[in-house]
Amino acid sequence: MSDHHPQGGTPQRPRTSVENGPEGNVDGHRETGVDTDTQTSRSRAENGSSSGRPHKRLHTGVFIIGVCGGTASGKTTVCDTIMQRLHDSCVVMLSQDSFYRCLTEEERANVAKYNFDHPDAFDKPLILETLQRLRAGQPAEVPTYDFSRHARSGEIRLTGPADVVVIEGILVLAMKEVREMCNMKIYVDTDDDVRLARRIQRDVASRGRDVAGVLKQYTEFVKPMFDQFVAPSRRHADVIIPWGKGNNLVAIDLIVEHIRTKLQQPELKRIYPNLEVVPSNYQIRGMHTIIRDRTSSKEDFVFYADRLNRLVVEAGLGHLPFSETSVTTPTGAVYCGVAFARRLCGVSIIRSGEAMEAALRACCKGIKIGKILVHRHVDNNDVIYEKLPADIAERHVLLLDPLLSTGSTAVKAIQILKRRGVAEDRILFLTIIAAPEGIVRVCSTFPAVKLLTSEIDDCVDPEENFALVPGAGNYGNRYFCE
Repeated sequence: MSDHHPQGGTPQRPRTSVENGPEGNVDGHRETGVDTDTQTSRSRAENGSSSGRPHKRLHTGVFIIGVCGGTASGKTTVCDTIMQRLHDSCVVMLSQDSFYRCLTEEERANVAKYNFDHPDAFDKPLILETLQRLRAGQPAEVPTYDFSRHARSGEIRLTGPADVVVIEGILVLAMKEVREMCNMKIYVDTDDDVRLARRIQRDVASRGRDVAGVLKQYTEFVKPMFDQFVAPSRRHADVIIPWGKGNNLVAIDLIVEHIRTKLQQPELKRIYPNLEVVPSNYQIRGMHTIIRDRTSSKEDFVFYADRLNRLVVEAGLGHLPFSETSVTTPTGAVYCGVAFARRLCGVSIIRSGEAMEAALRACCKGIKIGKILVHRHVDNNDVIYEKLPADIAERHVLLLDPLLSTGSTAVKAIQILKRRGVAEDRILFLTIIAAPEGIVRVCSTFPAVKLLTSEIDDCVDPEENFALVPGAGNYGNRYFCE
């Protein structure tokens, strides 16, 4: 990008992440040389390997980080530091500069006036294809751009798969499709004066250019594109890192800890922040084993289903608002605590959802409970019965259904609640087992609705009436009839 342009608009060959990176680490850490250990470490990280052997991925799913910022802001140093601290995970780093598109003959003939800082200079479909392959856990081929010919060379670098993919570039967050694929978006914020000083120092010292030439390129290409695309893209960032001094390690440590936490979570939780999964342990796995076992008696099924229902309800109540309060204990001391949320109600989806009503009543004394019955069809669902509290729009609603399959019934029930005036952020959907298909449908359709489950199954089977796999069978029949 703009970091590699000689006079006019022509970029020089960028240093890849195996070298110094597109920014050349001009924030005072490193300019022209790379020691062998650092170079080897970055090469292995970029290719998803360690000690010269394929690096075994430690987690399922892929966490994609987009790092953006102006020229000479310190993006590459930020990426390097994150990668070094994630040494226990397999990390791949991509530079947006690898994805410049080949220039046409007409563009090459007038290359001095070609704007390499504009989003149109990049092969966006190839960037998206590469990220999609890495997100799917597949290796991807990354091109090598020949800046002397303004075309791709024949060299192809095979990258990934990896636990974490970091893509950096000045326009990463300016491209809507690219930033939507990122689980975390970082903007490296450095004052314009500092960035310009770094760029002049770098280009004069290591690229043989004069100050006038650097300033001409900066004013004609770099600064206008920064004002038009780069600076506005900071509003899309999840984290803005002040990097004027080039050593904001507190921000880096917070980011790394967040990434490590996300890597331990189910993949869908990284995509949908409104999804909550009850932390598993041997007790929960044991209860699931019993209710999933086709040979379990009705008594055992009901007993352990009730335990799971209670566990999920208790976990759900923990996500409701509270108010601080103080009470006086029998010893006369003051205890600073919290008061439970008021004006709650439950809504069960008939009939499996009724199996969770007892757990809700045991946790919330005297709670009102409404009911919704949805008739399931192949093409659509019809609501054939609903009985809800008259003041439900003023309450927090716990929607109950122990199994979430395709999500069609849940979506219909939530639509009914919304039509009755219940705000999305006041709806908490509680389920024991959820399929990925249902999670995607509910969480993407209603991003403010909190969905809480105790386990996520593999899939739904369309040939078996969209049953959960591995599933627990017909929950309602096993709870009420068998």
